[in-house]
Amino acid sequence: MLDEGEIAKVEAALADLPAERAGVRLQGRPELATLLGVDRPIGTVAASALGTGCFPVRAVLFDKTEATNWALGWHQDRTIVVRQRHDVHGFGPWTIKAGLQHVAPPAELLAGMVTLRVHLDPVPRDNAPLLIARGSHQFGMIPESDVDALVARSEIQACLAERGDVWLYRTLVLHASAASIRPVGRRVLQVDYAVSPLPGGLEYLGV
Repeated sequence: MLDEGEIAKVEAALADLPAERAGVRLQGRPELATLLGVDRPIGTVAASALGTGCFPVRAVLFDKTEATNWALGWHQDRTIVVRQRHDVHGFGPWTIKAGLQHVAPPAELLAGMVTLRVHLDPVPRDNAPLLIARGSHQFGMIPESDVDALVARSEIQACLAERGDVWLYRTLVLHASAASIRPVGRRVLQVDYAVSPLPGGLEYLGV
């Protein structure tokens, strides 16, 4: 999806980030926000699913190296990041992660979002590709007690990638990641996109 010139722009926008941290939540980065707009190559991928009114609401850089070679079990992404807490019906519980205000919104809101994974390094099978349970987003919020059974009867997709590839999936899809067999670096910029503003005075923190 991305040529070397566009990848270089993304890397430049992330160049000052601390090394060897498993995941870095990105905020207050206007250069990156511009690169994620719907008029740029990455944003066009989100717009293909949500329309040109969509916008990036959260970005995280993940980097698996020999020092940060984690594994993550099957789960759904269930929270959004907001500027300030306002108690609104259907939103909660509230948590603070990396100093940022997170809240679990209604399932309907998450169902209207998509997540992009922008690959800055190749991800063959031995470099911890994301695993998704195809179609699992159609079940809404899945109780943790039901996750294993749903995964067992789902088709599992390994999201292999070359440098510059972009994967798009529904934010509520069940996904997991094993530790890398060959931890040579696996940088992935993960971006959530939404298409509607939040109710009750809540605002997405954004990128």
